[in-house]
Amino acid sequence: MRVITLNANGIRAAARKGLYPWLARQRADFVCLQETRAQEYQLADRCFRPRPFHCFYHDAEKKGYSGVAIYSRHRPDRVVHGLGWPGFDAEGRWLEVQVGRLNIISLYLPSGTSSESRQQVKFEVLERLLPYLKSLRRKRREYIICGDWNMAHKPIDLKNWRSNQKNSGFLPEERAWLDRLFDEAGYVDGHRVADPRPEVYTWWSNRGRAWEKNVGWRIDYQIITPGLRERVRRARVYTARRFSDHAPLIMDYDWPLPDGRGC
Repeated sequence: MRVITLNANGIRAAARKGLYPWLARQRADFVCLQETRAQEYQLADRCFRPRPFHCFYHDAEKKGYSGVAIYSRHRPDRVVHGLGWPGFDAEGRWLEVQVGRLNIISLYLPSGTSSESRQQVKFEVLERLLPYLKSLRRKRREYIICGDWNMAHKPIDLKNWRSNQKNSGFLPEERAWLDRLFDEAGYVDGHRVADPRPEVYTWWSNRGRAWEKNVGWRIDYQIITPGLRERVRRARVYTARRFSDHAPLIMDYDWPLPDGRGC
């Protein structure tokens, strides 16, 4: 089973950069996109309904902002748009499909880089999200939460960690929240199960030749429930082409799917 996650930084812009022909060659079972920045009615071109996927979008109410999508090769048993949190859902940040005993989520957590008020929104979402994620652990299901979490966890996860300790995305409070997600709630950083190497990033600033110098951050994750830890087979960040300021995180799992497809 192959799962891909990517912050597209505008799905139409990513399409112009060749995202969809590339996806067609990846044999993915699930593709999770974040920051689609489009209303579904603006995606009339058939490229935004790639075959053989079942395609789902959850848009932000504000045009040109946020939004998430999931493409599933397998017909879902259920699709969930949002969490029932008005402000969060109005920004189109959670989309979930259920296929058998597996739930795939496309999540786009708020960024706090634009202002102190947005950082407070981020903290409020995190405070509410952790108990919810803990509640999911009580269900007899496995979860893969894909997305742009807008946080790096450890110094290994960003190039200039010393100078960023007071910046949104690497604040002590954010890193402590991720500690709780992994240590207290029991979730697993799937990428790190397969690839513990340093200097593997998923986002680079458009400033200062960051991409060329690999001055990046690892803020895009596939966070998994413990039952999937031993089923992780491979993980890689695709950097041969750029569709966005983020790079796709591609992970393979040994997981049986309803139509018999596996890893």
